[in-house]
Amino acid sequence: MATTYSQHHLTLPSLPRGSHLVTDHITSSLPQISGIKCGLLHLFLQHTSCALSMNENWDEEVRADMSDALDGLVKEDKAGKGIYRHDAEGSDDMPAHIKSSLIGASVSIPISNGKLATGTWQGIWFLEFRNMKQRRKVLATIQGEKM
Repeated sequence: MATTYSQHHLTLPSLPRGSHLVTDHITSSLPQISGIKCGLLHLFLQHTSCALSMNENWDEEVRADMSDALDGLVKEDKAGKGIYRHDAEGSDDMPAHIKSSLIGASVSIPISNGKLATGTWQGIWFLEFRNMKQRRKVLATIQGEKM
């Protein structure tokens, strides 16, 4: 049984602020997954103002509710009252860093028989916390036993 390791640089599509299902983009960008019998996919988002998560993949209202809930937890200083010291990049920047720390910059997903072994309603989410669309980079590491 040969174990393999590989890394791949991915670029997510530029998406607006909010929570987005990116499972199909990730899997179509990584055909190498199909050659793994038993393993792990680790995705690391190389940015500090967005996040990755595993969550509901069917009802898009869950993504909208998540974005609203996070916006309610971490307020933006739109009035310029100086509630954050770090505000040089705009009123959405520091709240984006806080949300990124709360949610996280990485997910690990088991691979079983050439497919991601997610639950029935699970999908990979990309959460963009900045107001301006940006191209975001992900480092994907695939490790496991070859088919």
